[in-house]
Amino acid sequence: QVQLVESGGGLVQPGGSLRLSCVASRSIFSTYHMNWYRQAPGKQRELVATIHIRGTTFYTNSEKGRFTISRDTDLNTVYLQINNLKPEDTAVYYCNAQHFIGGDNYWGQGTQVTVSS
Repeated sequence: QVQLVESGGGLVQPGGSLRLSCVASRSIFSTYHMNWYRQAPGKQRELVATIHIRGTTFYTNSEKGRFTISRDTDLNTVYLQINNLKPEDTAVYYCNAQHFIGGDNYWGQGTQVTVSS
């Protein structure tokens, strides 16, 4: 079992920045790809960014440039830096761990990001 705990969300004005954190209950980055998803009200959950077990990063086309995913293996923590926040970024952001072979898949409880003036 893996527990994931997100933090760092909040209310921010358009143009601002946030750094979301996801702490894993044990060291998993060598065997789990780590993902950030988001779900806006009334919409489906969508993938935002991925960091693979070897450290390669992937972003959905619409998020390139404003989002940066990174990890700290010593702290068992994955981060999502979001710059130039827009109202359409308002969503619950979820951390996800997916075993690189498949099968095991874990989710955090989510952290709310609200972008509003």
